[in-house]
Amino acid sequence: MAFFSFFILALCIVGRDALTKNDCGPHFRRPEYSDINVTCGTSAIHLAIQICPAIYTGYNASLLILNHVQGDLDCKGTLDASVSPPVVRFSFPIREGNACGSKFVTTSAPGTGIFSNFSIIQTVNVSGVVRSLDVTVGMVSYNTELKYLYSCAYPLEYFINNTQLDVSSSSIALKDNNGSFISTLSITLYKDINYTTPLIIPRLGLELRTIIFVQVAASNLTSQYFVHLDRCYASTSPQPSNSTFFNLFVSCSVDPMTTMLENGESQKARFYFPVFRFIEQENETVSTYYLHCITRLCERTMCSTFKQCNRRKRHAETSVVQQKPSETSVLTVPIKAMTENCM
Repeated sequence: MAFFSFFILALCIVGRDALTKNDCGPHFRRPEYSDINVTCGTSAIHLAIQICPAIYTGYNASLLILNHVQGDLDCKGTLDASVSPPVVRFSFPIREGNACGSKFVTTSAPGTGIFSNFSIIQTVNVSGVVRSLDVTVGMVSYNTELKYLYSCAYPLEYFINNTQLDVSSSSIALKDNNGSFISTLSITLYKDINYTTPLIIPRLGLELRTIIFVQVAASNLTSQYFVHLDRCYASTSPQPSNSTFFNLFVSCSVDPMTTMLENGESQKARFYFPVFRFIEQENETVSTYYLHCITRLCERTMCSTFKQCNRRKRHAETSVVQQKPSETSVLTVPIKAMTENCM
């Protein structure tokens, strides 16, 4: 009985991997540009390719190969017939050397807007192709070659219009997606140098000169990148367009009252500073301001490059910011400080 059950299960698996024209129904058609869907995750990239157009051209799930990588089960597509239309799914980590043959290209460009203080802003593009494997024996083939191109562009300071290609001898689906690691980043305030007790800000604010310990950390992020803070500053507005701001540090220019503990050495960065107040809020009982941190994700082997003090920088000072920062690039947390003793 156990053998019989195993035999039936095996037949079911084979059947699911070998869908037919009748299984496809209205999805049995010629390939189109939209046959691939790309999800640019924070630790992995996920591809979903409609299988029925591939069946239409004479292929099946086992004949769709990711970046010429064969024999590696982690890089093999998996048929998912539970959705409509059915798809072949590929999933691989964003980790150079272990991304199923994907290409990693890191580019640099001068910073603009909120990043204008920095001469090097990086992005990483992860790309590749799923190809059909033509098993025809002989000099010629009558089968269409299928190519499913994907690309995920990730900004590393906290990537490409969709393009369609076609040539006469191939059917190509190309999908370029923009990804973001911003969801993996968080900023947390602590009251102790061991970063074990979160800071709770009283309703009437913190006393001046109270030490605030700040941590910017990444979670669920591919291990290829470390966290490096390029700039942290306080402003009187949560969106500091035309509001007063004070730089705690910009690159290597650090305010004398700010102390860096760790930066660009792991997936967390740490520093601390004493509570201050903005003089323009002296008539208010509580001085409320907002801490913003511009965060760079750097490849582990390259983080030391950004610790060098040969880039353009702005001295730590109080002034008025004109550019509105990208909401997806800057981490922000509010702080309240006493301006006077409240009884």
